[in-house]
Amino acid sequence: MPTDQALARAQAEGLNLVEVNPMARPPVCKIMDYGRFKYEEKKKANEAKKKQVVVKVKEVKLRPKTEEHDYETKLRHVREFIEEGNKAKITIMFRGREITHRELGTAILDDVMTDTKDIAVVDQQVRLEGKTMFIVLGPNPKIAQRARDLHRQALIESEKEKAERKGVSPSAPRTGAADDAAEAPMVAPPPPAASAEPPKA
Repeated sequence: MPTDQALARAQAEGLNLVEVNPMARPPVCKIMDYGRFKYEEKKKANEAKKKQVVVKVKEVKLRPKTEEHDYETKLRHVREFIEEGNKAKITIMFRGREITHRELGTAILDDVMTDTKDIAVVDQQVRLEGKTMFIVLGPNPKIAQRARDLHRQALIESEKEKAERKGVSPSAPRTGAADDAAEAPMVAPPPPAASAEPPKA
């Protein structure tokens, strides 16, 4: 309908005329409560942020002469961290003249990559900065997906527990479908309340 008619209809209903797709020909508008629309958008953004998996980077430090027992302990920590969907930075720290034997550090990093190849992929290749050599490993796609599924399941269980404490049934989790109304730059405000005048005699 023509803009003036749409504007009049929105004002008659005490709502706003909002342009939701300015690129269309003709532009697409909706009659809505713009304040409530912005509130719902903010609420959705907060929910999406809460459900998002935050990937952390944990550093594990080794020495060129790390003993076998210490290596196994730290390797176990690396595997646990990667299996949680995070990244691990394995750093070899050289002291004094140890830097002249870089092959020792490279050998340890190769061992770590070999011992984690079933769950990890190289996120950042081996680098040497000053007297430290490091590599960054991340979860492979299968492990990353499993970590996301576990995170999502934990959120569902948490929502169920909250709902049970409140005595209401939990709502089904959303899949993250975006609302068809994205930005709304053009807003027509509702008309001011009509002033009450006493009837004329």
